[in-house]
Amino acid sequence: MRIYIFFLITVCFANNIFSQNPDPNSFTSDINENELKNLIYVYASDFFKGRETGKIGQKRAVTFISEFYRSLDIKQAKGTENYFQRMKLYISGNIVETENVVAVIEGSEKPDEYVIISSHLDHEGEKNGVIYNGADDNASGTIGVLKIAEAFQNAVLFGYRPKRSIVFLHLTGEEKGLLGSKFYTDNPLYPLDSTVVNLNIDMIGRIDPFHKNNFERYIYLIGTNLLSSELHEISESTNKNTTKLDLDYKYNNIDQSECIYYRSDHFHFVKNNIPAIFYFNGLHDDYHKPTDTADKIEYGLLKDRIKLIFYTAWELANRSKRIEVDKDIDYS
Repeated sequence: MRIYIFFLITVCFANNIFSQNPDPNSFTSDINENELKNLIYVYASDFFKGRETGKIGQKRAVTFISEFYRSLDIKQAKGTENYFQRMKLYISGNIVETENVVAVIEGSEKPDEYVIISSHLDHEGEKNGVIYNGADDNASGTIGVLKIAEAFQNAVLFGYRPKRSIVFLHLTGEEKGLLGSKFYTDNPLYPLDSTVVNLNIDMIGRIDPFHKNNFERYIYLIGTNLLSSELHEISESTNKNTTKLDLDYKYNNIDQSECIYYRSDHFHFVKNNIPAIFYFNGLHDDYHKPTDTADKIEYGLLKDRIKLIFYTAWELANRSKRIEVDKDIDYS
């Protein structure tokens, strides 16, 4: 009798634990400085030859990314071949064969609604025998997406599959004119009208001159309130309750003088009426130079920025209703 009662208590206790809302922080142990440093030193190494679209270094990069997903047992996206969304792009008068890399964790309750987390996988390549390794631009974003995927997969392994599907989208050809994201939105693997939001990560590993020797725990957010008031509110509250970074909206304007809003892959999602946030650390002296190297990444700050994006994605994926589009953008 005692054994039976003990069994009932154990079952009830376990069911109670798994019925509660989990703390997403419990799934982020792999988002740590050591792992980020190890991965960026690899991805921003000479072996990848600057990852120029269509060249051997970019082919090595897409293999590296796909093998990471395979090692975590995260599924390839539908319509891909070994995680590759293949395409032919017209670049500088030539037809270039290249590919996006796309993985997915399917949702438990709303599998036909999609949260897309993106970054571009390419960089400037090799010029005059000098390799442009692009540690900040955009090894930081690429590794960020991989570690966010790992955190979501950790949640799945603990029995907490996200309610909505999460698509991990690594885009080619960004440095050639946002070509991989245009190809994806022209040839979506998942319906655009079922895509809830795009969280795009492009350069999140450094501190720009405006924040040096000042308040350095910051991140620029671009686009948060341009299509959805709700997205902005969720982003703000998530940060307040988790990482408490300084959210800087300096570039959050389509008419901003440096046109940052137009310069990363979220733009093609917004053009298709999909709310988006572009996460960015700002420009610095090593932007698009061979001096953008792994030793200059601020790994502690990078960790916190990646965690913020994961927590935001977690909230967007698990809330009862998808966020609403309640604004229009006039590009005229």
